Amino acid sequence: MLVTTTNTVEGKRVTKYLGLVTGEAIMGANLFKDLFAGIRDIVGGRSAAYERELRNAKDLAVQEMQEQAAALGGNAVIAVDLDYETVGANGSMLMVSASGTAVVIE
Repeated sequence: MLVTTTNTVEGKRVTKYLGLVTGEAIMGANLFKDLFAGIRDIVGGRSAAYERELRNAKDLAVQEMQEQAAALGGNAVIAVDLDYETVGANGSMLMVSASGTAVVIE
């Protein structure tokens, strides 16, 4: 299934708009990942553990959005927007939400 942030797909024509589709993923932060991320913050560098969690959350949210589009009969999702937030006590959880418009393209 084609997923794009643009409103159009070059060389394709939208023949039917099926509506808004969304996907969300909320991931809890692990105590050990927090500890090692804190150490990285002190000594510099990137936190690979957090980057992996962020990527996994994004993939899950987009997959859920695609499943909703397919259930509506769509073969693409256009105008996709990804949002990242921290939620929960002390921002202990990461939420990624994906939204877009399910369409049929030819």
